Amino acid sequence: MTEFPRIISVDDHVVEPPNLWLDRLPASYADTAPRIKRLTLPEQTYVGGKLVIKEGGKGVATDTWFYEGKLIRPLLRVDSAVGVPREEVTMTPITYDEMRPGSYSQKERLEDMDANHMEASLCFPTMPRFCGQTFTEATDRDLALLCVKAYNDYQVEEWCAGTGGRLIPLIIVPLWDPVLAAEEVYRNAARGVHAVCFSELPNRLGLPSIHDPEGHWDPFFRACDETNMVINMHIGSSSQMPSTSPDAPAAVGSSLTHINAELSMADWLMSGLFERFKNLKVAYSEGQIGWIPYLLHRMDVVWEENRGWGGVADKVPNPPSSYFPGHVFGCFFDDPAGLALIDQIGEDNITYESDYPHSDSTWPLTKQIAEQQMANLTEEQRWKVLRGNAIKLFSLDLPA
Repeated sequence: MTEFPRIISVDDHVVEPPNLWLDRLPASYADTAPRIKRLTLPEQTYVGGKLVIKEGGKGVATDTWFYEGKLIRPLLRVDSAVGVPREEVTMTPITYDEMRPGSYSQKERLEDMDANHMEASLCFPTMPRFCGQTFTEATDRDLALLCVKAYNDYQVEEWCAGTGGRLIPLIIVPLWDPVLAAEEVYRNAARGVHAVCFSELPNRLGLPSIHDPEGHWDPFFRACDETNMVINMHIGSSSQMPSTSPDAPAAVGSSLTHINAELSMADWLMSGLFERFKNLKVAYSEGQIGWIPYLLHRMDVVWEENRGWGGVADKVPNPPSSYFPGHVFGCFFDDPAGLALIDQIGEDNITYESDYPHSDSTWPLTKQIAEQQMANLTEEQRWKVLRGNAIKLFSLDLPA
């Protein structure tokens, strides 16, 4: 057996430094731009997504994001959980001082990647949320656009700069305006970016769906198609996570996170977009892969048997599964069922992740875990899943 491939993770996260926007926006926005304030709050935690104040608890220092003069969210232990005992990983607010420095500092991130047999990493945002929803929900759209551009400048010029391609820039766009979104795609493609965030189900953000009959998203999709910009959709990028009932424990929803990726893939393969935009590619982050063969089969059956009333005969001329290879990419970190079905999914459409520094992260044991998970794969399959597919998908200038 040859040396185990150095891993490329296509789903990690960066906690933005507190001065990111203050350093990049005009001084006139000093009071409304995103900023960190250290507050002393009552002892608290989050239970089932709701803030719970501990009666009689002591005051706790917390670093909290403010934007447009309003409290947006505190930094949470789950934002930076690596190196912390599992029983201590909670929704409790923390400060930067309590985080592993690799969560927000380039130098320490590269060191943690070295310790994890990882060569490259694609990082989703934290304060803007997975596809920039924070800015989409803002009141001042002029400021929001400046914030989007400032974040992208940070990704290209600071977070990823000087790393020899080891940190891969992932941009956000102004989702409230597809023309502006297209302009931001072109602007960043010109400086070598090939990855952009998008919502798995934009209609849940109050935006048009990808089925919009007027082609609402066409300027954005066309820009991605023309620039080889991969559309990356993280679970939760619709600002909603699946669960069974309002009173179900959080563990129920956490066990079902892949469902949003399934819903989204059904949307895309029945949309006709891959027929219209031949070079368009979408990638699902943290969605796992074991569900893909069933959904592809079911969609083909529906397409074949229900085309008379299914509403897709005119825009999806070929079986939905025929658009999956080369257009749709799954990502996993723990899915033995998916690996057992690799021949049905397609070894060219699977990528890997470490989810650093979140609570699901396999750091610092990603290599050991991957070796165990992929013991039954061929060397070529391991190379593709761990490295090769990501190099091709994101046009990375890294050694093969």
